[in-house]
Amino acid sequence: MDNFQVNISSKTVSTDAPIFVKLMVMQALVGIFLYVNSLMIFTFLKKEVFREDTRYILFAQTLFVDSAIMVLTDVMLILSIYQSRIQMISCIFLCIVVTTLRTCTPLTLVAMCLERYVAICMPLRHASISTSSRIRFFGFFIIWSISSITSVFTFLAYISVVRPGALFSYVVCSIEVMLEKEWQAQARAIILLIFFLMMIVIILFTYIKMMIAAGAASSEKKKSTSKGLRTVLLHAVQMILCMVQYLSLYLEMLFWSFDAKVLNNIRYSNFIIFTIVPRCLSPLIYGLRDEKFFAVLRHYAVCGLLGFSQLQSVNRK
Repeated sequence: MDNFQVNISSKTVSTDAPIFVKLMVMQALVGIFLYVNSLMIFTFLKKEVFREDTRYILFAQTLFVDSAIMVLTDVMLILSIYQSRIQMISCIFLCIVVTTLRTCTPLTLVAMCLERYVAICMPLRHASISTSSRIRFFGFFIIWSISSITSVFTFLAYISVVRPGALFSYVVCSIEVMLEKEWQAQARAIILLIFFLMMIVIILFTYIKMMIAAGAASSEKKKSTSKGLRTVLLHAVQMILCMVQYLSLYLEMLFWSFDAKVLNNIRYSNFIIFTIVPRCLSPLIYGLRDEKFFAVLRHYAVCGLLGFSQLQSVNRK
């Protein structure tokens, strides 16, 4: 499901302590997430060595995209909890943007896996590919073009069946309001399934190739190759979690006949597991595991009080 909904009135929200606590917990998690992401984005922008490396550029894109997703989803969450209605045109725009961004994250993760594959399996070509602005532009164009396919289809399918005047009505915004017919939801699910299978195949290909390269690598290169394999695995887990969130709507259909409280708890869990958790893995993968990035991040995190010698070594590279 593309956003978390609670089907209760605003009066119930204000007096239901458990729901209020959940909302406060959600805001705290979102605030922490945005703070960490903002610090990492600041770290990326401050150092030219990061802005010239394709790996860190892709990482920065995930930070920007995930931050935008979190802000927009949080806004839609609050609107849903308080049953606030907005004009359908505004809702369509929000849904298109969020859907595009959600698809962009796993595609960027696949691109990062391919970058690691080239670095380990084709080291002689890696430098030229990483520093080519034309190749970067082409890569980002492909990522964003594919990311927009699902949202464009959803929009065109909705326009083809929309009732006259519906665009000017007011609704509690969610992706479901754009899926009026069963065939729309089924076709959307098929598109997402195709994306998922294609990304899994690419990641498996890169992992197998890197395993073969690790077996043939010298003892000096085995450490970096093993680290690259672990990074690809973490990206795979993150990508799977990001894609499974699209299927959560269909999982929730099994609970539609249950008590509303049970359904709301399922949706709350889905939001935590499939929206927040995958986007917390990026700081783990690069912010903490990458020694060069972590040295600069720690320096700025404590306002330059620590890590000065390590920062100097990064500047010289």
